Amino acid sequence: MMPMQEAIKSYLDQIKIGRKQSFRNLAMFPLLSTYSIDLDYLLLDEALRGGMVEVVEVSKEGSVPELKVTNKSPKMVLILDGEELVGAKQNRIVNTTILIQGNTTIVIPVSCVEQGRWSYHGPRFSSEERVMSPSLRAMKSEQVQFSLRSSGDYRSNQGALWDEIAEKATRRGAESPDMAMAVIYEKDMPSILEYTSHFSLIDSQVGAIFMINGKVAGMDSFGKPDSFSKVFKKLVESYALDAVDWFDPEKEHKALKSAVTDFMKAARGARTETHPSVGLGTDLRLESKKVTGFALSLDDQILHLCIFTRSNGQERKNHPSRMERYSQRSRNRVY
Repeated sequence: MMPMQEAIKSYLDQIKIGRKQSFRNLAMFPLLSTYSIDLDYLLLDEALRGGMVEVVEVSKEGSVPELKVTNKSPKMVLILDGEELVGAKQNRIVNTTILIQGNTTIVIPVSCVEQGRWSYHGPRFSSEERVMSPSLRAMKSEQVQFSLRSSGDYRSNQGALWDEIAEKATRRGAESPDMAMAVIYEKDMPSILEYTSHFSLIDSQVGAIFMINGKVAGMDSFGKPDSFSKVFKKLVESYALDAVDWFDPEKEHKALKSAVTDFMKAARGARTETHPSVGLGTDLRLESKKVTGFALSLDDQILHLCIFTRSNGQERKNHPSRMERYSQRSRNRVY
């Protein structure tokens, strides 16, 4: 087996950057590749639709940072970081990308995105095909990285996530008794759909790098085009949610390809740590001064690679309450 950093570098070296697509302050650079893994698996949404997977609380009483997943299919199921599970005692998002073996039950790490509810809305979770916004996923990624180093657990800073969801809800006029992330999406969905109508898949696309306000926000890329095509819509919607939140009609934002190539260079040079994954394969954590992220690999094959730009002075200037409050928190406050 090759070293994990080499597996990521080999994956990135095969990627070509496609022609920019953009609308207002959101830009997408398609990532094109002939890279294609030979693994057969279902994605979460299609597994839930087909009744192939069941997600429930770990017990009748429940546990905020954990859920139980039963894969009833002989096929593996891939659950993505940031995907939202709706129902049971409170809505959750998944803390990292997980590959579940066929005909297996496991407990997965999650975070709550509905602070004000702890009562059953039915016994099982379903999907509304949503992904947490990239700004929150980036913050969570750094929290999980710290948790892995300190305790070996895939835990987030639950209090910090609740704070940021509440701040976003306040900015968007989407406050609710439960302070649910879902309400923010519902409130801004007309604007989000206006954004997403300007973006489309192209041949051989395995992923995309997204820019908001002229700055790289993040990258999601997969081991084969088929996987990316199935999550394309909800990934674009997640980046559009931040774009809507941060849109300033008085500013012009240039999305330059040079910023994308600089981001890719930083990704190639990032330090890599390996950890036993929650399910099958190896969880890889990437970090440098400029980027943070993770990947899931199995047998030297990259299933999902996700990298975000780390927060800096410009982001702090644009969003002072979020960044200043987070920087003041102790990073060992893991729930």
